[in-house]
Amino acid sequence: MLFELEDVRVLRGDTVVLDGLSAQLPDGAVTAITGPSGAGKSTLLRLLNRLADPDAGAVRFRGSDVRRLDVLELRRRVGLVAQLPALLEGTVAECVAAGARFAGRAEPACGPLLERAGLDASLGARAADQLSVGQQQRVMLARALALEPEVLLLDEPTSALDPDSREAIERTLRELAIPLVIVTHDAAQAERLATHHIAL
Repeated sequence: MLFELEDVRVLRGDTVVLDGLSAQLPDGAVTAITGPSGAGKSTLLRLLNRLADPDAGAVRFRGSDVRRLDVLELRRRVGLVAQLPALLEGTVAECVAAGARFAGRAEPACGPLLERAGLDASLGARAADQLSVGQQQRVMLARALALEPEVLLLDEPTSALDPDSREAIERTLRELAIPLVIVTHDAAQAERLATHHIAL
């Protein structure tokens, strides 16, 4: 099993965000986490690579409680692509290389990572802030792939995109050969992409 959540409870102040959540996310699958706004979808995603910890219960990654794993090593193994692009200043290649630097690895060849994320390799020399939002989202994906993660977490990866860009991102995600966990408010997108579903 890739992830297991057992009787998880999360509070935000006096507000209960998740209560008694138990779920299994199978290895090799694309898992969609769906539900209305405020249901705790992004919170659940953040539990999986310890950007947050539960107030009660357990979260396990490949059988190990995530709280017993080194947090930086966990985040190298469990990559996250946030909802909004957060690119660094500089070129696209420099933004992509930041992922490898975070992992303490030699800087990878940018071109193949951009191509894997559905972009033209020639964009590596462009200033990151000159890209469209859809292109920036795919640069964030390339940066996460530079970590060579065992699984990718994606928080609303197409929420700010036009239909053509959304379709391109979805096509890219279908071609990735690693497990994915995708938070989406779009039930149709979950049906298109996912092989496993968690509804909150």
